[in-house]
Amino acid sequence: METSDTTPDTAAAADDDSSGETGGIAAQDWAEASADPQYRAAVVDLLGALAYGELAAFERLAEDAKLAPSLADKAQLASMASAEFQHFDRLRERLADIDEDPTEAMRPFAKPLDEFHRQTAPSDWLEGLIKAYVGDSIASDFYREVAVRLDSDTRALVLGVLDDTGHSSFAVEKVRAAIEADPRVGGRLALWARRLMGEALSQAQRVVADRDALSTMLVGGVADGFDLAEVGRMFSRITEAHTKRMAALGLAA
Repeated sequence: METSDTTPDTAAAADDDSSGETGGIAAQDWAEASADPQYRAAVVDLLGALAYGELAAFERLAEDAKLAPSLADKAQLASMASAEFQHFDRLRERLADIDEDPTEAMRPFAKPLDEFHRQTAPSDWLEGLIKAYVGDSIASDFYREVAVRLDSDTRALVLGVLDDTGHSSFAVEKVRAAIEADPRVGGRLALWARRLMGEALSQAQRVVADRDALSTMLVGGVADGFDLAEVGRMFSRITEAHTKRMAALGLAA
């Protein structure tokens, strides 16, 4: 999973703002926090969703490499795909370490994520870059927002697998160069990015709504979860970060 390294990470800023104020679960380690069965179920859901997202990212980058216009670009995407699979492996190992079946943890999220990727299949190289940059960044912002409410062990793992794989700067460089070469490309890509934003947020909301433990954690039913007003502010921050990424690409949000 990659995030933009060219714009301020508003979700990371939320982490900084909240770290000094959040007690409870966020001040505990996994051994202590997991005594709450509802919290444990929420974390298993979170790790399952993130693990399948990383696996899907690996598959997508490997597929996108086929559209690469040069051998160097193909090799760069292959390297990024490898990094995504390493992230997946870490999550799979963690689920096994806490006596959860990784496949079963991922299963509820496979269909909605596969459907998202089916509905947003890129038609060319540039659309693939935009999708990776925009879609993964939105997901990463969401997980970073949630991470500040997790126990210390789970938080460290989640933030670790959200490290940038280099796709952000690579996508920005390639897309900006394409727009400079042919400004007409910008309009099409801006529309594509807006569609991705809408689809990504809709899928995220549907997934959360379908998983009781996860949704309860987000709206305040588990320990330090967000209240409904904070959920609204969270999605506002994610939308603002998306607007900044579009500016970095030279596109209108």
